[in-house]
Amino acid sequence: MKKFLFPIILISSIYSAQAPAGYYDGTAGLTGYALKSKLHDIISSKTINWHYGDLPEFYNQTDLDKYYDHDASNTTILLDIYSEIPTGPDAYEYTSANIPSSVSAEGAGYNREHMIPQSTFYSNYPMYSDLFYIIPTDAYINQRRSNYPYGIAGNTNFYTFSNTSKISNSTIPNWSYTGRVYEPINEFKGDVARSLLYFAVRFEGKLGTFNYNNSSNPASDTNPLDGTEERAFDPAYIAMLLQWHQQDPVSQREIDRNNAVYNLQKNRNPFVDNPSWVTAIWGQTPDSIAPQTPTNLTVTQNSAYFTTLSWTPSSSTDVIGYKIYQDGNLVASTKENSISIDHLTPSTTYNFTVKAYDNGYLLSTESNTVSTTTLASDIYAKDLFVSKYLEGTSNNKGLEITNRTGHPINLNDYRLSIQFPSGSNYYFPAPFELEGTVQNNETFVILHPEASFSCYTIGQAKFVTAAPQMTFSGSQYIELRYKSTTVDAIGIPSQNNSTTLGNVSLYRKASINQPTTTFNISEWDSYASNYCQNLGVLSTTDIVLAKNEEIKIYPNPVNENIFVSGKVENIKDAQIVDYSGRVIYTEKSPFKNKKNISVQSITAGSYLLNLDGKSYPFIKK
Repeated sequence: MKKFLFPIILISSIYSAQAPAGYYDGTAGLTGYALKSKLHDIISSKTINWHYGDLPEFYNQTDLDKYYDHDASNTTILLDIYSEIPTGPDAYEYTSANIPSSVSAEGAGYNREHMIPQSTFYSNYPMYSDLFYIIPTDAYINQRRSNYPYGIAGNTNFYTFSNTSKISNSTIPNWSYTGRVYEPINEFKGDVARSLLYFAVRFEGKLGTFNYNNSSNPASDTNPLDGTEERAFDPAYIAMLLQWHQQDPVSQREIDRNNAVYNLQKNRNPFVDNPSWVTAIWGQTPDSIAPQTPTNLTVTQNSAYFTTLSWTPSSSTDVIGYKIYQDGNLVASTKENSISIDHLTPSTTYNFTVKAYDNGYLLSTESNTVSTTTLASDIYAKDLFVSKYLEGTSNNKGLEITNRTGHPINLNDYRLSIQFPSGSNYYFPAPFELEGTVQNNETFVILHPEASFSCYTIGQAKFVTAAPQMTFSGSQYIELRYKSTTVDAIGIPSQNNSTTLGNVSLYRKASINQPTTTFNISEWDSYASNYCQNLGVLSTTDIVLAKNEEIKIYPNPVNENIFVSGKVENIKDAQIVDYSGRVIYTEKSPFKNKKNISVQSITAGSYLLNLDGKSYPFIKK
């Protein structure tokens, strides 16, 4: 018989006691898509991404049925929301070992079910193995569901399963899709809604690159994502998810699962911790008035491979972002009033305009047009490059990537790819996608979650993943890609690379500051397996010392505050860097409303103040 699952209703200012202290710092007072973006930043930082093959073992920690038919202290039976009968005995049960190769009826075993179909994100990591929306479900029901969305079932029924969940035609109000949907039982509708909304928050910034609803025949398009980064889903689908969220409140089972997944992935589902955030984000009512136009679009930095734009923000209060157009084509969007547009061609003229958009996705008219011609050459790297490759024993696998491009880089279109042999041929499994931002003159590290290096910990790495790209053994070809284009290569494709990449740590020589699509071992210094020195640290040779006399810093030595003089209002990034190259402080638009940077919290020593890629030495007393 069913055990009572206590519903948890929390007001917006109270968090579940299960979340670690300080985990949701910075969310107070936020609503709407600003809150969603802040939650994205929180739950996307310092996560651990496991391999898809690790999930069955993890289900013994996250998905045992301790809530309905079994002893909470002694069960190996998985809880399957597709077949669970809350009011009585289940028609069948299985353990984490019951993964069948084929099925013809319910009860033969389970599959790892992507609640957001993996076709949405092309089976790429880290999306492919995120436990928050990949759950154990009956294999037969899983296959029948296919990539149909969850929804409200109509009268045309195709399948009814043992717990009365069903696949029928869609009757979701106001949604154009009329094809098949899978409707779970009422007991788990809130669980489904909160899992899908987690996905919308976790992968904000990537949603527009996924396979979303853009069909010429919306009635047949199964994907409820609408291509927007903030709203994420079609408004009619959001309305259904909000209804399910309210109808089926958070249960103890969800709280326990949230904590168990946190122990494994080091991130949380915020809508289990604080259910009121769902309506705080998606409960807003957009207006029907297009926002005011951004003005004064200007070029603030010009180079060979990038240009930096800034503009006066729209005066409308409901603006949530800006779309940037290059020669009439949409190329980027941002929440800020400045952006660097990269992957340009030297000695080429480009025209840019900007439009504001609001929370109803109404667009302003175009800003003024600004024209710029990129330089023939510059001092910067044309793209990111791999600066260290560590192939150690067991799971000691690591990569370091460096940005010397002269501007911050959005990583959402970058990915790691690896090539494996298949008989006499070679293939690329689905890549691992990067995310977030890396500043100019910064470096970041990617580690396997079970790596144990002497000089660097898992907690220090920007990315921690057991995706195939971080399971290399020294024989595989690895590359860094921008979208589908190779940026930097390690090894030679379609061959065994053991003689150069096996049991070795490779450090890019200081004289190399450009990526290359053709691997050349002469660009690297070779060290022993498991060698680890200065990982995640830039060399001071990477830093461009300023020769611009128009900007000066004072006093020097300094005690509490560094002051600057000169034309500094348009400086976008300030960093304080020690002489090992380690960035210890970063500030965006540092001189927008002031002329100083506080150094009170920095220990005594010699440092560099880096302003948009140019560095000024100073001493902290």
